[in-house]
Amino acid sequence: MENASFGRVLASRPFNALAERYSVATNYHANARPSLPNYLAMTSGSTWNISDNGYYALPSGGLGAQLTKAGITWRAYMEGMTHDGCLNSPYPYALKHNPFAYYGGGCPDNVVPFEQLDADLAGVTPAFVWVTPGLCHDGHDCSLEDAGVWLDTLILSIVSSRAWRERGVLFIAWDEGDGGDPTNHVPLIAATSGGRGLRSDTPYDHYSLLATIEDLFGLPRLGAARDRGATDAAPGRGGSLGAARLKFDRTSTRIAHRHLGRTQCVAANGATTSAGRGGAASSVAER
Repeated sequence: MENASFGRVLASRPFNALAERYSVATNYHANARPSLPNYLAMTSGSTWNISDNGYYALPSGGLGAQLTKAGITWRAYMEGMTHDGCLNSPYPYALKHNPFAYYGGGCPDNVVPFEQLDADLAGVTPAFVWVTPGLCHDGHDCSLEDAGVWLDTLILSIVSSRAWRERGVLFIAWDEGDGGDPTNHVPLIAATSGGRGLRSDTPYDHYSLLATIEDLFGLPRLGAARDRGATDAAPGRGGSLGAARLKFDRTSTRIAHRHLGRTQCVAANGATTSAGRGGAASSVAER
């Protein structure tokens, strides 16, 4: 999701309801400003010293390349992306919110229009799924209430899927906070089938989220993610920044540990979903 502080998000009715329903990291902070370097941090462990939203052809690599090399199925679903492709699609698509377009100077075939998600959730769901909303539904150009209604529909589709029910985890993240907040304090909401209403005040950031996803899939941590601890959703890992541990859902942690290779991870950045090898999916949603 986009450009909203922790306090403003939780004051919004639809997002407050999500926070009550699922678990929340209450001390999560974005790494940079503006949007682009945060997306790069979340997918490569580095901001690449970028401080604007321009286009840069970076070296090949990042989380997508890691997943591909390891033989882990994944897709990134981009709302608003058309036949014009990931570099030239019109509004409401935003290139700056699609980090996979930067590594190697273009998108791999894994980056697809958002409209393909429903069919994949109903059929063979990739192990890792990333979803980026367009510039209205991510809250950038429209109200949090409008974004929340859209996200509720997306979450219902994800949590109703067989992939998510089979030990899935959904992360909903915001790229950065309000412009007037020097701390860049944003929420991270984590949805599992077992954890509800849990809170953690341990410090986390986008590198922590990347570390968590890489740990779930047994991948080496990239860049600054090497220095971060992972959330309880990651098997066999403790701590965030230092020895402290982000306590979301102990049950889901045990499941991820016992069934590695069947755990799915979903992330929404928009939304991102990721899953362990050969099994359920996990998602990450980045707003």
